[in-house]
Amino acid sequence: MSERVTRKNKNNESTLPLTISAQDGLVDQNDFFNKQIASRDVTGYFLVKNGEFAYNKSYSNGYPWGAIKRLDKYDMGVLSTLYIVFRATDINSQFLVSYYGTTRWYREVSRNAAEGARNHGLLNIAPNDFFNTLLNVPKLVDEQEKIGALFEQLDNLITLHQRKC
Repeated sequence: MSERVTRKNKNNESTLPLTISAQDGLVDQNDFFNKQIASRDVTGYFLVKNGEFAYNKSYSNGYPWGAIKRLDKYDMGVLSTLYIVFRATDINSQFLVSYYGTTRWYREVSRNAAEGARNHGLLNIAPNDFFNTLLNVPKLVDEQEKIGALFEQLDNLITLHQRKC
């Protein structure tokens, strides 16, 4: 259903350092932290392109198994190699956004995490183990598209109402 992305930023295609905010998704590190945490030389970082996903294995409030977010706000950016980056192949991308917005994937990640699962708040799960997690998804792509679109509409509606308040 997905394919790992290990593309490095060898030619400095992007100098935009990204981080994963559990609430806001993949965002500019400079805006999120008010400073750049990444190295000045980001050629060894992963180059992430719009529509690709990244998994932050760090615990954050309300996200005990980390967060998985899709890059939607920028054409591309760079991420530390501590993240697991992937793209959807045989599954609707918007459905995955909705799925990873739930807690349904936590059990599988917890099963595949190594013993002594945390080191300074970072989950110890190898990329191969992460990609061997099982997801409960509809087989029909048409159904995935409809579910993904429904939840995207609901998210947009909630955002509009929050702005009114």
